[in-house]
Amino acid sequence: MFGSLGAPELLIILAIVVVLFGATRIGDIGKGIGRGIREFRREIKDGEEGEEGEEKKPESETVAASTSTSAEGPGEDTKPPSPSH
Repeated sequence: MFGSLGAPELLIILAIVVVLFGATRIGDIGKGIGRGIREFRREIKDGEEGEEGEEKKPESETVAASTSTSAEGPGEDTKPPSPSH
């Protein structure tokens, strides 16, 4: 697909990009992409390290914890209806 793109074609594309975005904007875009890639790699590495040392909870404990919070319900936060005359 890109095998037919030579150096002259790439230079024309680069010139169009510079005209559209400007040299400073292209630098900012490059910095942003670099930061995103570094953060992505760091998160993947931290995730792999966290999974090795982390114990998984049984599913029954997870279900019990979620039902105990939902059993309290929204009734505690609501005000009682005012008497109407």
